[in-house]
Amino acid sequence: MEAVLKSLSSTAELLAVAARSSAVEQWDKQTLSRAFHWARYCEHLFSRFHNNTTIKRVMEKQLELTNESLRAVFPRYTDVCFKDLFQCQHLLLMGLLKNPDLPISIMKILFDTVSPVNTQQSDYQDVTGFCSHIIQCKSACKVLSPLTDLSGADVEVQGAVLMERLEDLLSGGGEASRREHIVNSFLQEGEGASGHFCLVIAAALLTRKNSNASQTAAQDCLLDWLQKEQNVLQQMCSALPTTLIIDLAKRHLKCRDAYCDVLKKWASSMEYSMSEGEWVQANTNRTVSFQRLTEHFLALFAACPSLREDVEKELNVLNISDGDFDVRGLSVWGDLLSAINK
Repeated sequence: MEAVLKSLSSTAELLAVAARSSAVEQWDKQTLSRAFHWARYCEHLFSRFHNNTTIKRVMEKQLELTNESLRAVFPRYTDVCFKDLFQCQHLLLMGLLKNPDLPISIMKILFDTVSPVNTQQSDYQDVTGFCSHIIQCKSACKVLSPLTDLSGADVEVQGAVLMERLEDLLSGGGEASRREHIVNSFLQEGEGASGHFCLVIAAALLTRKNSNASQTAAQDCLLDWLQKEQNVLQQMCSALPTTLIIDLAKRHLKCRDAYCDVLKKWASSMEYSMSEGEWVQANTNRTVSFQRLTEHFLALFAACPSLREDVEKELNVLNISDGDFDVRGLSVWGDLLSAINK
């Protein structure tokens, strides 16, 4: 029994480290697998002894002693009681995902979608894709926001995790450079990764878990970062469906203004192609067509009617600066005004 109690205390300490210590920066795949092994062990203890009043009381006493020690080490430590043991793997996972020091290498292992998780209950089982496996089991019965048809529940979860990590970091007074590191860590390398990152940002900004000050501050932090990362901002505007961008614009004033600025920037980069008989972007990597640009403006005006008058005034001033010619192909601003007022 002494060995069981010692393992129980060690697992409670493990949960505290996973959730609140920077030691997780040194974790690798093997460490992660061992951690989940001990979490499963505690779930087994609960299943075996939850109806045994005598042993249950002994374990509760051991956890009380361990909790007392951990409260002295970790600020805002949350006690672990016997009834928590039945969901020990869940506690471990939630603690890790909320820890701002969790390395991106561990995140990749947990959210891996290529290698299926090993569901065989054996010692030190492979935990690759652990989160993705949970998502697959739950997504069928979860009604999600506009991102569901685009990317599945994994983007929703990653967006929520990003918000939670930013909230925790902000509540602890983290430096701006550290916050930027957290956001940048979600940008995966490889083909198509930046597009996925845009979806994660959108999911984070559309999170409605609560309306408290910490969530607002975290979303403001993300919006400020996004305004500094113009390449990411422009990719979001070009890669995401217009309906999703409009949802962001309606939710956040900063998003609305940034979106409008991107559209004007795209227009300013266009030149009239005599061979195509249309306005095209001057650079070789054409982000948007003139027709698509017009559709973006019309969608924005439909969602934010109060913005239309001010933008049209600005476009008119720019058209006048080009000579105010009523001839197609001489001013992108004049042609844009004509297109949106048809």
